[in-house]
Amino acid sequence: MPLIELDLPNPMSLRGGWAAMAAVLASRGWGSDVYATSNQWLYHDGGGNWACLRFQDKGRAVLLGHDHEYSETYFGEAARYFEEEETNLLADTPDWWSLNIDPKPIGEWVSFIYGWDGNRWQRAAYDKRDGFKQVGLLRACSISNTEVLSQFVMDAPGLKGESPDSSALSALVAADGNVTDAILEAVVPGWDIAAGVAAARKFLVAGAV
Repeated sequence: MPLIELDLPNPMSLRGGWAAMAAVLASRGWGSDVYATSNQWLYHDGGGNWACLRFQDKGRAVLLGHDHEYSETYFGEAARYFEEEETNLLADTPDWWSLNIDPKPIGEWVSFIYGWDGNRWQRAAYDKRDGFKQVGLLRACSISNTEVLSQFVMDAPGLKGESPDSSALSALVAADGNVTDAILEAVVPGWDIAAGVAAARKFLVAGAV
């Protein structure tokens, strides 16, 4: 069956918000939830739901993940473990999609696999809810606003219980991973700024263009 084209931001449009969240969490000592390595970006909401963007050659990438409450697609080991009908998330997809779809180290099961070929996002054809929307990746990446990001900075000691400055949050996202001490200090005063800046800048390596 033909693959389904998805209306999602391209990988580089996700980078600023993903890196901003990583910077905030690392600065407060939660760096294992959102971070980047040499070839992937990882996101975990702390409640068992996750997403991972893995880069390949020629500008291609695969986005995979799982929501433990809302995913109705059971793939591979999950179908056997839960004794559910399997949804083949790789049906009619190019071979390169399956090169690295191990959910570890951030998850256990996979319920969605989307491929970016350098121009568009696609997935296999299926009707069941795969949980991508519920994982909340786009909200965490501040695609429409910085509401989710703001929830993680409000108890920074330097804010003294006040709401974070919206322009400072926007500047952190707009830095697109190239975060400076001053940019992060304006968002999370009193936390570990060096750790946060280092976490954000790791997003400049994987998938760099």
